[in-house]
Amino acid sequence: MSWLSNIPPGIKNIFNRKEDGSDALWTKCNGCGEMVFQRDLDAANQVCPSCDHHFAIGPTERMAMVFDDSKFEDIELPDPVTDPLKFRDEKKYIDRLKENRRKTGQQDAIRAAFGKIDGASAVVAVQNFKFMGGSMGMALGEAMLKAAETAVEKRAPLIVFAASGGARMQEGILSLMQMPRTTIAVQMVKEAGLPYIVVLTNPTTGGVTASYAMLGDINLAEPGALICFAGPRVIEQTIREKLPEGFQRAEFLEEKGMVDMVVRRSDIKSTLARLIRVLLKDRQNTGASQSKPTNVVATIPAEKPATGTAKTKKPASPKTPQKLDKAAE
Repeated sequence: MSWLSNIPPGIKNIFNRKEDGSDALWTKCNGCGEMVFQRDLDAANQVCPSCDHHFAIGPTERMAMVFDDSKFEDIELPDPVTDPLKFRDEKKYIDRLKENRRKTGQQDAIRAAFGKIDGASAVVAVQNFKFMGGSMGMALGEAMLKAAETAVEKRAPLIVFAASGGARMQEGILSLMQMPRTTIAVQMVKEAGLPYIVVLTNPTTGGVTASYAMLGDINLAEPGALICFAGPRVIEQTIREKLPEGFQRAEFLEEKGMVDMVVRRSDIKSTLARLIRVLLKDRQNTGASQSKPTNVVATIPAEKPATGTAKTKKPASPKTPQKLDKAAE
């Protein structure tokens, strides 16, 4: 028996590697390449202290970071038809779903919850990129509609954290149909006079960018997030030209006016709280001014006194209206 087998399990776990290749103590930053102590990374909300690179985080961490006291109530999402096309590539689509559900603990690539942000009620929907790249399928479309209905019912703003590679190819045209369906969900919220805010995270691409991800009243983005329809590599291969540095990144899109604000993860909650207060107050004032009747008082200017010796005319006596039909006399 090797002496290695006598090492306590707790020490073994320190050196066990995660599914992404990193160990339990250190994580290699994709931005600067440095090894970051995992405890420091957790304390900084998964942001590299050296280069400010924002690592991907899941829905549970995201909601705990945004909601007051990390308390929220999950919204029960409907279950759509599973594998309607009986799709198969290297493996069956149904097997891919089972694998990703086991890995993430979620039924699909989105999770929605209701809670308080700095005391204000809000419905938050978060996409999980680890679930098949956050791809948009029928389950996501149903979830967006349910989140929008809940927001309207509770008179709360809808906030979406987008992270997706686009439409889910395993559902074919049915996945593309979710673009208009999610747009209808957004319109429901806006017609109810409620704010719709989108936080674009890395990456947000494809059909998600072409639908609900760019329809926010306010579009926020995390630093360095890739936001596009077609990726830079595809564009370079198509036009055969080198793209400018930082093309399609959050800062580039903010400069061009496609994104309203680039906000660090540590400031997301406070920024959302301010936006909710401003947008709700503005819409309440607008609604009050539209519903309040305006009293218009007509003032008739007084007649000027006559000058000189002009005599005051007596009011003419009413005359009998003339008959238009003389033949009737």
